[in-house]
Amino acid sequence: MPIVITEAKIFACTQSKELGEKIAKAFGAELGNVITSTYSDGEFQPSYEESIRGTRIFIIGSTNPGPENLMEMLLMIDAAKRASARHITAVLPYFGWARQDRKDKPRVPIAAKLVAKMLEAAGATRIITMDLHADQIQGFFEKPVDHLYASTIFLPYLKSLKLDNLTIASPDMGGSKRAYAYAKALESDVVICYKQRAKANVISHMELIGNVEGKNVVLVDDMVDTAGTLTKAADLMMERGALSVRAICTHPILSGKAYDNLENSKLEELIVTDSIPLSQQNEKLKVLSCADLFAEVMERVHNNNSISSKFVM
Repeated sequence: MPIVITEAKIFACTQSKELGEKIAKAFGAELGNVITSTYSDGEFQPSYEESIRGTRIFIIGSTNPGPENLMEMLLMIDAAKRASARHITAVLPYFGWARQDRKDKPRVPIAAKLVAKMLEAAGATRIITMDLHADQIQGFFEKPVDHLYASTIFLPYLKSLKLDNLTIASPDMGGSKRAYAYAKALESDVVICYKQRAKANVISHMELIGNVEGKNVVLVDDMVDTAGTLTKAADLMMERGALSVRAICTHPILSGKAYDNLENSKLEELIVTDSIPLSQQNEKLKVLSCADLFAEVMERVHNNNSISSKFVM
């Protein structure tokens, strides 16, 4: 018998509603109606205000801390399962808790693995996400994971800048693979920053591997938290003779003193996506939307078409 493709419905968690509306519009659908009731103590309960029985639904929500973002996604998935949705795809533009992808010292959790298991236990049948902190997180799931790359968004913008003597840089050793992928696409050189941390979010020492004199440098990373690493790297590169330093970071967490660090640095521009809503604006920030990317992939998933072109860095 032929496969019958039923209607797809799109819903968004509270934090990602603005992005959800953009994705739904690009998909060619209306964002579904969800009402969230909140108790006096902060407990909340999402409720689908339309039938989703037998449908494929996409639930859009980044799971960055605080914990209510992840909890809302879990509750939305559980409610969909109990409302007899046929397929439940969790669309996580930013997969939170991903920095805890391994045991880097004794007696610590592997939070990324725990989050993966919680999403599956809640009832997610598929995961769509973008620029995971570590590729191996895909292996924490038993359900299909579509891991998209924001390079399909950033590369056209970088090419439009027409920068001479372009050099791609990684702010740490762990991001060297991503930097080399961008450098290959742009036919540019690569430099690497070597850093040592005193503790989380605190850098004790940074050194540069490679030459940036007379270069327009673009730092590439998957996320920017306090912006300490990026701004320190930018200042170091300008001291070493770089003409300009920009940064590309998919997920703008921007916590703590991030905006102050950004404002006081020699970084010319910080280019991010809207995977996480910004808490404030800054003239150095350039936001490129990931809505079209997710809408296209969701449409292909819904119609059982290939999405392999979106896996190319």
